[in-house]
Amino acid sequence: VHLVESGGGLVQAGGSLRLSCAASGSTFTMDHMGWYRQGLEMQLDLVAAITNGGTKTDYADSAKGRFTISRDAAKNTVYLQMNNLKPEDTAVYRCNVGGDYPDDRVFDYWGQGIQVTVSS
Repeated sequence: VHLVESGGGLVQAGGSLRLSCAASGSTFTMDHMGWYRQGLEMQLDLVAAITNGGTKTDYADSAKGRFTISRDAAKNTVYLQMNNLKPEDTAVYRCNVGGDYPDDRVFDYWGQGIQVTVSS
């Protein structure tokens, strides 16, 4: 499974960005998708996650009310709409996708990361 992230960049505080993560490759079924922030000590902190059916979402407290995660199952793509961005949202954001192949092998892949910078 290959992940391609897009949509990051530089924005002023109060602005918006929409991150996208498209998964492609051999036949697979996605189970869950999410976005994480990479901290200064390289730790990965959950920002938002969603099940492939879209029936369940989870948000970090800092993201609630400002960010919305969604997915397009037909395109194997997960989105993160980020509104009212704050300087403390500045980070590398990494996409995570988990699921399984037709032979029931499970997978869990990470994107390379995309920079989001919010200026004050």
